[in-house]
Amino acid sequence: MSFFKEFKEFAMRGNVMDLAVGVIIGGAFGKIVTSLVDNILMPIIGLFTQGRSFNDLFVQLDTSKEPVHSLADAKAKGVAVFAYGAFIQSVIDFLIIAFCIFLLVKFVNKLTQKKKEEPAAPEISSTDKLLIEIRDELKKKS
Repeated sequence: MSFFKEFKEFAMRGNVMDLAVGVIIGGAFGKIVTSLVDNILMPIIGLFTQGRSFNDLFVQLDTSKEPVHSLADAKAKGVAVFAYGAFIQSVIDFLIIAFCIFLLVKFVNKLTQKKKEEPAAPEISSTDKLLIEIRDELKKKS
């Protein structure tokens, strides 16, 4: 029974729960960014690549077979290809996700920094210090 008790203590630690929430939100955030890339950015980039998607960019390695014109066709026919376009697409997705997370962390750091920065007590002048000492001495005598 101690194994289950130990596992329960581990699973209920604050850091583990925070990590679980972060993974779930990160997965949903990844879907949003993937949609942003696939549906908004890549069509704009597609204008410069004559409408071809990065995912369709490949080099046919097996030249003994008939030439294929799409990556899906190559996979269906079992033709060996070097699919560099899918790699480029993954790199673009990663860079956008990393940039968005950077902006999010920067925003959260600004919020927490403002909370931590409380106004410091104003510096007491020497005259004020002297008056405080006099007041304290008068309180002692009365």
